[in-house]
Parts: sequence; C-alpha cells; structure tokens
Amino acid sequence: MARGPIVMFVLLPVSTIILFIGENFLVSADTMVTGMVFCDQCKDGQRSFFDYPLYGAKVVIECNGGSGSEQDTTNWFGNYNVQFDGSVDLTGCTARVVDAPDQCGSGFGPAQELTLMFELFGSVLYTAEPLLAEPRAPMSFCPRDEKPSPPQPVVSPPSLPSNLPTPLSSPPPPSNLPTPPSSPHPPALLAPIRLPPVLPPPVPPSTRLPRVFPIMQASACPYDKWLMPQFQCYWRVVTPNTSVALAFGPLAAARYGADMTLWDGLQRRGDAYRTLLREATTSLLNSYNSLRFFYSSLRVIGDMNAALLESTPQAMRIALRFRRANSGQLSSQRLTCNFSPCN
Repeated sequence: MARGPIVMFVLLPVSTIILFIGENFLVSADTMVTGMVFCDQCKDGQRSFFDYPLYGAKVVIECNGGSGSEQDTTNWFGNYNVQFDGSVDLTGCTARVVDAPDQCGSGFGPAQELTLMFELFGSVLYTAEPLLAEPRAPMSFCPRDEKPSPPQPVVSPPSLPSNLPTPLSSPPPPSNLPTPPSSPHPPALLAPIRLPPVLPPPVPPSTRLPRVFPIMQASACPYDKWLMPQFQCYWRVVTPNTSVALAFGPLAAARYGADMTLWDGLQRRGDAYRTLLREATTSLLNSYNSLRFFYSSLRVIGDMNAALLESTPQAMRIALRFRRANSGQLSSQRLTCNFSPCN
C-alpha cells in the first residue's frame, strides 16, 4: 500500500523567528526624514489656521552647516520624505526649504532640527517641525496689529525760586465804619440761569468692536455663484486657471486630463464623474473661502480621490453629498452664501 508524503512541522523558538526577521530587515535597512511644509499666508512666522499645506516645495537635509545633497519635493498634502541608504546618524542635521511655487516662494522660514522618532532593526526615522514658505505680501484677510502711539512726555511745572520776598500782610479793616441804611423794599430775585445740556463723552477708539474677517463667516455657495464674474474676488488659494490635476492630484489627472482647469470643471454636466468634478470643485472653493464650511480642504481632496477609486454609484453618492454641502443643507445647521459683488 503506497503511502503519501509525510509533512513535518518544525516549531522554532520565538527568539529565533525574531532574529530571522531582524537579519532580513537589516539587509534593506535605511534612514528616512519626513515632515510637512505650509504656506505662511500671513507672514507671521508661525503656523495658524490661515496656512495650508504647500505642494511642490523642495526640501534639503543639511548636516554640519554644509549644503545638502539629499532632497525631496512635497506632495499634494505638503509631505516630504527624504531617504538615505543604510543606517545614517543625522544628529544635529536640519531640514530647510530652498524652493517653492511662485504663489508662496518669496521667502522661507528658518531651518528645523531633526528629531529621532524611532530606530528598529537598523531602520531609522527622523522628523522635523513644520517648515514655512511665504508669499510676497500677506493676504488681505490676515489680521493686522495696530501699533500703539508713543506716550507723550510728562512736563513738570517750573519750580519757584526759594529767595522770593515774603509778602506783606494787609492791615485789618477799621471797625468804626457806618452801617449802611436798610432798604424798605426787599431785593428782586434773579431769574434762574439755564445751563447747556451735557453731551455724553465720545467712545474711545479702543472700545470699538473688532472687524469680523470674511473667512471666519459661515458660508456655502453653489457652483453657479462661483461662475459669476462679479464674485471672482472670492477665489482664494486657487484661481480659475488652476488645473484639476494640481488641485486634486494624479487620480484626477488620469480621469479628467492634465489640461482641464477648475473653471472647466465647474461647467461639467452629464454623467456621475462630471457631476462629481463640478460639486467637488465647488466644495473645495467653499472650504478655502470659509473656515466654517462643512468640509475642510483636505477632507474635500480626500473624498474626491476616494470617489475616483469607487464604483460609479458610489461616486454619484459622494457627488450628491458635496452638492448638499454646497447648498448649505448637509446637516441641521443651515448655511447661506455670503457673497456680495466685488468692487
């Protein structure tokens, strides 16, 4: 009677398995530096809710004050990943922005020192604090600090000299003066004097209410509002000529082409993916225009890319959700469009 093959299982100790994994991991060990770059729209030298992740910024790693040879360019979410072959000690090295797109490439913030996050089986990961790039001038919606007026010098009154002569005392009046005769008629009463009304003091400038920035107002506008020429001043961060590929990433470029602009995307009608592009572009513009919109800009970009990977019915559902948000009726909170004609 023929027998089948005998299968034997060998139980290895856990330490042996870990050592085996570690030895194989060391073969492909490397060092990576990761971080983010933001556009400092207000040029205040620090991150704020007005700043956004910057695409296309070039970051280099510098050690011992020398020029960096390893570099990377940020992706659509402002992330960079600089990789070194093997396990490299980057203690004391820094990350610095050396180039950025024209809309936010006028100046760059200081370099940031690298921080070791972990080291495992020879692979090392470093991070750095967010790097900043600056535009040519602060945006119009940025707050401006009013400089206080310099204090006026206090002038003390002149002191009197101490060697003045002592004034002479006047003699007392004589006590034997005749008493004036009393009048038989009492004196007439004078009419009361009317004083002018007292006006309230003016309100000092320091107690006036602060101006509300338009970007802090809740707003949601449909796509046809963004197509009107009288509302062109509300386009922020992007312009009508910005390409769909630059705004949403490679998946959108593969679906809609590299030459299609956001202005063209607002006029798409027909199938599910054209509706998706129109409503996603509108939600992206609303998120840049109002910080109190239902979705943030990163959420809009993420949902748009997720819809491009889904089936046609799922893409249509996401497009309809964008449309409800753009009409201001996504949740119990109702938003209206705060547009007024541009000057």
